[in-house]
Amino acid sequence: MCRWMGGRHSSLSSYAPLFVQELKNCYQRYNMERTVAFVLLLSLLAPHVSGNPVFSFYGLDSVLSQAHIDPLAQNDSFLSLSSSQKRLLGQSGTFDTQKKIESLLSFETSVPISVKLVGFSSEDRLQLENQFAHYIDVVSRDEKVKVVGGDAHALVILPKPILTVEPTSTKLADTIYDVISKQLEKPSSLASANLKPVDHSVVDAIIKADLSKPLTSYTIYLLNLPKQKHSYAYSYNWREASPSFSRCLGSLWTGGDRYVWVDLAAGPVEYGPALSGEGLLPRGDAHPLATLHSNRQGQKAFMADLASLVWSATQMLLAPSIRVPMHFETDMDVHFIHIHGSEQEVESKGLDWKLIESTFSEESRNGLLLSRQHLKFHRHTIKMSSCSVCMASVSRAMRSYTSRFHFENYTLIVSDYLDSKQLHWALRHSRHELLTKAEIPHSSAARVVPVYVFDLDQDRHLLLDRYHQAIAFRDMVIAVRTRSSQGVSDYTCNGRHVVLQSRQLERPIVGALLQTLWGVTPTHLRWSAQHNNSIVDYTWSIGQTPFGPFSDILSLSFVQKDAAPRNTLFITFNNSVSSAIEVLQSVKAQGGERKLLGAKRHAEFMQRWHVFYFKLEKVMSSISLFDFDTALYFMKSTDHDLLRLHRLVYDAAIEVQTTLVCFNDPPFPWKPLLGFCCMLIIVSYLWMKREKLFYNKKKQF
Repeated sequence: MCRWMGGRHSSLSSYAPLFVQELKNCYQRYNMERTVAFVLLLSLLAPHVSGNPVFSFYGLDSVLSQAHIDPLAQNDSFLSLSSSQKRLLGQSGTFDTQKKIESLLSFETSVPISVKLVGFSSEDRLQLENQFAHYIDVVSRDEKVKVVGGDAHALVILPKPILTVEPTSTKLADTIYDVISKQLEKPSSLASANLKPVDHSVVDAIIKADLSKPLTSYTIYLLNLPKQKHSYAYSYNWREASPSFSRCLGSLWTGGDRYVWVDLAAGPVEYGPALSGEGLLPRGDAHPLATLHSNRQGQKAFMADLASLVWSATQMLLAPSIRVPMHFETDMDVHFIHIHGSEQEVESKGLDWKLIESTFSEESRNGLLLSRQHLKFHRHTIKMSSCSVCMASVSRAMRSYTSRFHFENYTLIVSDYLDSKQLHWALRHSRHELLTKAEIPHSSAARVVPVYVFDLDQDRHLLLDRYHQAIAFRDMVIAVRTRSSQGVSDYTCNGRHVVLQSRQLERPIVGALLQTLWGVTPTHLRWSAQHNNSIVDYTWSIGQTPFGPFSDILSLSFVQKDAAPRNTLFITFNNSVSSAIEVLQSVKAQGGERKLLGAKRHAEFMQRWHVFYFKLEKVMSSISLFDFDTALYFMKSTDHDLLRLHRLVYDAAIEVQTTLVCFNDPPFPWKPLLGFCCMLIIVSYLWMKREKLFYNKKKQF
């Protein structure tokens, strides 16, 4: 048991750093159930350590926490404070504006991660428990949350992974091994000479039963099972299996709850671009997801590979970047605008609007939407023959490219595609006409997001920008399909080309809406500080994800369900901090708090400042605990304090009077001038008399 052995100190801030260090030592020895307590204590002590007291011990938490009665913080909770609390808040603090600005730029959000080891030897387990956190600290850098779309920039928030390593019972490893062995004994149409398929659900059910509910952290299961008689990988959709082409097999699964498991014994698998491009997951031991049982080069190399794997999952699944900045909207209306050319009834297969709606409706109940947030769907139909704008837009966006294929010899084939940027430009400039033709009201208080689906009457294969069935923009989603039902894509999986089901648009539209509505980054895209750019990595774009060509599953995992509300909160938080910094910089430019604000006005300024800073810390701690609704309440509540801070500075700036202070011209420097003249005369005299004064008598003989 960890005990605090410190002596008596005069104040909390004097021993807070030692107490935090002791907590960190305890954290290394305790399991993940106590991580929540650590995060809470650390968040309470953070104000004292940073030198910005946020008087939580005066009862601010109980008074200001009104999320249960006012979820969107329409009332100013500052007015609920007692006079004694306001007096104490106003008397504390300093006049140092620069320290306030620095404190606003140092916010962190904890990312609790529990790594569970399944099937590892006692030696490996002991080494990982002692050194794994150190490896993560080495590979991780203090990289703040990035917005990777458009003008890429960093937010003021620093995600901080808090890692614990936990062993599991040997019974769990044996159970999973036996289940996989039984699966390998069954015949399958997907079996190949290299890999046999194993249904992921049989392993996932065992891991689900092992999870402790509720999940207080992200959980990563690393399965290090003994080698089977035959190489295997996991299949994710048995119903549509066909011997004509194989589904993409993988070695991992991201669950609907906050867990992911990776089977290190599965594979080796390979998927990515077929000919050229980024993001290929190669075969062999070049990647941590490959088989690590053979030709291991040592304990340190093994741990380094596992640390790299966990850090990759942290970057792309647990704390991903933001695609585009999206603000909080109470009401969002999605309008499906189906533009088709057929005079007959349009085939609904592959474009099931109800399936798309049910996907979002089901996930909205599981935390996709924030409190008091509403998402509605509407359907509209436009005939291509009656829409001249639609025909002109498609014609102007049509482009061609050549591809080289090797049959008996190399052959050049000319193919068409649609330029998404040109099509977006045309649709944006014709937005009013298209919404009128679709009978969509223009004066809507909700955020309106049109989804333009072009169902073209042509037999040739046609995609957006050569590779995409649907593309997301900030103000719309564009999708396209033709009569062609299948096509060979430029991606490969386990040695075979991925066959694209070009008429199936539900999954691409769901992925595009996640990007447009909430700025969710696809699971194959991440920010690289080394490249100073976003890069493509398809490691985690398999299984339960609506992104990428290697999965057929429409449902969402915890990655998307957590990213949607978290992105909204991060963007709103960043805007509030930026606005507060503008206020402080204005105060600093006008002489500082002492000169600009009087004693009475400065007391109210400090009261609002401390309450504002306290709410920002509550936002960060609530996000760390996955309590997004509470974080939204405190985030909206800061608007009242920020508005009052702006008003106080504005009123003080108006009262500033410009004064002109007159001064006399300095006297003419007679004494230095006379001294210089005397020195000049003396030097000139010595120079003229140098032969007599410095005459050497020895030279005359």
